[in-house]
Amino acid sequence: MPSKKALVRRPSPRLAEGLVTHAERQKVDVGLATEQWEAYVEVLRAHGWEICEVEGADDCPDSVFVEDTVVLFRNVALITRPGSASRRPETAGVEEAVAGLGCSVNWIWDPGTLDGGDVLKVGDTVYVGRSGRTDAAGVQQLRAAFEPLGARVVAVPVSKVLHLKSAVTALPDGTVIGHIPKMDRPSLFPGFLAVPEESGAQVLLLGGHQLLMAASAPKTAELLTDLGYEVVTVDIGEFEKLEGSVTCLSVRLRELYA
Repeated sequence: MPSKKALVRRPSPRLAEGLVTHAERQKVDVGLATEQWEAYVEVLRAHGWEICEVEGADDCPDSVFVEDTVVLFRNVALITRPGSASRRPETAGVEEAVAGLGCSVNWIWDPGTLDGGDVLKVGDTVYVGRSGRTDAAGVQQLRAAFEPLGARVVAVPVSKVLHLKSAVTALPDGTVIGHIPKMDRPSLFPGFLAVPEESGAQVLLLGGHQLLMAASAPKTAELLTDLGYEVVTVDIGEFEKLEGSVTCLSVRLRELYA
């Protein structure tokens, strides 16, 4: 059977010092953020995900955004080289965790940079954002790692948001959803559905027709419910102040076989 494991990492006590690029800095309540993280993890657990907690990285303010440190395709874990040098120490603990789960480990090497939040998988198509955090060399190295495994890699310009998945994600049927004002090239995505809120573009597939979304996108939740999806919402407001979303707080491993 395919796996249903989720890597997560507890927020650092220094979370409030996290990087902000496309938003104005706001005060972050670390205690409230930790409560929101615990509620998020409990939603995953309640929907059948086995939680694998990566060892904390208390000296890394952004380490809770664990998705940026690794990209999975089939059983291969590509350890990233984050575009912000301050985030590169985050990868060691994640590498140890995925290796322990039986993944085949590969790496992005200097001069390449890649953030996992720039990678959207839709079936065998892997969209990778060419953003402020992911450079051309990073895109080339991802291509070299995944194309031999059957991936079709599509590079996407990203200039209006932090990561590709800040602007677009995908529904279980493969439809890409996005908030057009935050997208550079909507035409790159076949079967595209526009959503009315920025955070509504960020959905996590819980399994079946169940979606996890931020509570900050009620209009999009209503739209997707009307399309027949079961929408589960969670308050991640403290993480949204740091340009975080429901996707970047975990890494879902679906293709590991026992």
